[in-house]
Amino acid sequence: MSKKSKRKAAARARAAGTRQYRGGDRPATPTRRQPAGSRRFGIGLGALVGVLVVGALIIFVNNLPKTGPPSPTPGAATLLATTDGMAQGQPVDGISCQTAEQLVYHIHAHLAVYTSGTLRAIPAGIGIVPPVLSTPTAGGPIVYGGKCFYWLHSHTQDGIIHIESPTERVYTLANYFDIWNQPLSATQVGPAHGTVTAFVDGRPFSGDPRSIPLMAHTRIQLDVGSASPGPQPFTFPTGL
Repeated sequence: MSKKSKRKAAARARAAGTRQYRGGDRPATPTRRQPAGSRRFGIGLGALVGVLVVGALIIFVNNLPKTGPPSPTPGAATLLATTDGMAQGQPVDGISCQTAEQLVYHIHAHLAVYTSGTLRAIPAGIGIVPPVLSTPTAGGPIVYGGKCFYWLHSHTQDGIIHIESPTERVYTLANYFDIWNQPLSATQVGPAHGTVTAFVDGRPFSGDPRSIPLMAHTRIQLDVGSASPGPQPFTFPTGL
């Protein structure tokens, strides 16, 4: 074949090849493999997300309200002592009994007493001289009126002490028990005898329980006997 014929044949072959490529299927494109580092990063990120989700679930479950035996309430507890025999209007420790409540200095404290590990109720009406006006409730009576009010008194039997005084001064637990006319010492609380373990705001109090000051929202707990439940929580109602 002459050189000229060979060139023509090669040209026809190239043209045919071009037409076949354009009219037929393109060659398969090779699959690109994902770099190993990218795959490891994706796996690590998925594992981290899983750990965070599990951690969040654990925190959520741990913060759910715990269920268990209900704590005893003062309304269901046995009274430590009644108000029979309390002061009847005469001044006590320089504290007067007046026909109207004094609101110049108005704060609240709380007293809880346990005997042999059992909560005892503090009666409503301490420091409110009969005849009293009261209304019954599921938590015990609410005493809202009487002949006169001492500057330290109770309206309910949940242990809340109302300090309502014409002047600001520091009162003590002794003042409250003196109005109630009940004994209070390191070995006796009301009619209950035994070693007294005192807590104030959740912390042990080593002094004479009579000297415990009644400040705003002071939480006082007196445990009589060897079976002490330890400091117990108390939340003041809204508005007090």
